[in-house]
Amino acid sequence: MSSTTTAPVSPFRVIGILSVAAFVVILNETIMSVALPRLMDEFNITEATVQWVTTAFMLTMAVVIPTTGWILTRFHLRNVYVVAMLIFTAGTLVAALAPTFLVLVMGRVVQAIGTAIMMPLLMTTVMNMVPFEKRGRTMGIVGMVISAAPALGPTTGGIILEHLDWRWMFWAVLPIAVLVLLVGRLMLSNVTETRYMKLDVVSVILSALGFSGLIYGLSSLGETARGVAQVPFWIPLIIGAVSLIIFVLRQLALRDNAFLNIRVFAVPTYTFGMVLMITSNMAMFGTFIVLPIYIQQVLGFDAQVAGLVMLPSGVLMGVLGIFVGRIFDAVGARPLLIPGSIIGACGMWGMVTLDATTPLWSVIFWNILMAVGIGMLMGPIMTSALSSLPGSLYQHGSAIFSTLQQVAAAGGTALYITVMSVAAVVGAGRGEEPLAAQMTGMHNALIWGALLMLIPVVGSFFFKAKPYTEKA
Repeated sequence: MSSTTTAPVSPFRVIGILSVAAFVVILNETIMSVALPRLMDEFNITEATVQWVTTAFMLTMAVVIPTTGWILTRFHLRNVYVVAMLIFTAGTLVAALAPTFLVLVMGRVVQAIGTAIMMPLLMTTVMNMVPFEKRGRTMGIVGMVISAAPALGPTTGGIILEHLDWRWMFWAVLPIAVLVLLVGRLMLSNVTETRYMKLDVVSVILSALGFSGLIYGLSSLGETARGVAQVPFWIPLIIGAVSLIIFVLRQLALRDNAFLNIRVFAVPTYTFGMVLMITSNMAMFGTFIVLPIYIQQVLGFDAQVAGLVMLPSGVLMGVLGIFVGRIFDAVGARPLLIPGSIIGACGMWGMVTLDATTPLWSVIFWNILMAVGIGMLMGPIMTSALSSLPGSLYQHGSAIFSTLQQVAAAGGTALYITVMSVAAVVGAGRGEEPLAAQMTGMHNALIWGALLMLIPVVGSFFFKAKPYTEKA
């Protein structure tokens, strides 16, 4: 049996509340990146250990996001929202009070559970409430959340860390999370249909092993290159790959009752959109990791400056999303994807020119150029990919989209860190000074990012947005 709300409800009110909530929770995915050295000192832990603050968050996201297809099919929007925000708020409080590093990681895991639910919830709601001809401007807001929140995380964290204790990264978020929770509880209505769907526990286990193994393996790849890996990277990668193969075969066998319906990949527009999203996100997230390191360790600025350098690009990605959405509604995807991918690639290739003497304004300029380009991609890709699916697959398409974003983020980070570390070791072996060797590593990592951005450049010329239409 399915049920919907009978009271009229404004889609802008619902989507506005969900967007604010999603922005708050996704911001926390990257906010801790500038605090790792401080945590190492306070808790007297190694670099390999402190990475679990971010690795545990990503692993939890990878485990929980695939379940959102089932969650959003089975339960009402408002109930899912309230539970997600309650979990996130509880995790934030635990992290703020954490007396030990282990408790801090537990708090981050709880935060990640709530975060994992919010993004698919927002995307699915947009697809159900907004007609195709108006989806561009609405998904532009979603694109703003996806792109700007991770970009502003290091900026927010850097500013807080410069003036306050790292715990204020959580104390500052806590009242906002409580407010968003209360407002959503009072103002949200149940606007999506639900139906009974049995939870396939075997699929849950396989997806958890598969996606977490893949992301942990990619993260360990970077750690292996630095010589601090706790587990050989190939072990979780093999476990993840085998689990995903079995998971895919099981979903195909379950057909319409699949835990995560991978038949969305039978739609060419969706699949092509995922390729463009993955490659551009790998380039973007890898750059978000490398640039703060470059600004602090090579150029010699502090964490606050590194955060402020990232600020203009984050703000521009957010503002641009709104305008890009309106343009998409008017002209479609390709007129945005082609110039956007070219601009993003120009920004990435500009970063390849960075060295130990580069002025700060040049770093800001190339980062803005990359952000503007990728900002022109994300909204149109999301809208086109999800609009190509029938309504019954929105939840699954959104869940897969969000899961692959996490894989892309982990893959981009692993690629950059691995290339950076290996090239730095090789440079040191050739007798380069430590700073020069490190710059060599960053230079090589940025070249790989620039090469990745060429895939969307070529792909954008062949991308065809075909919205789903009911067959007669």
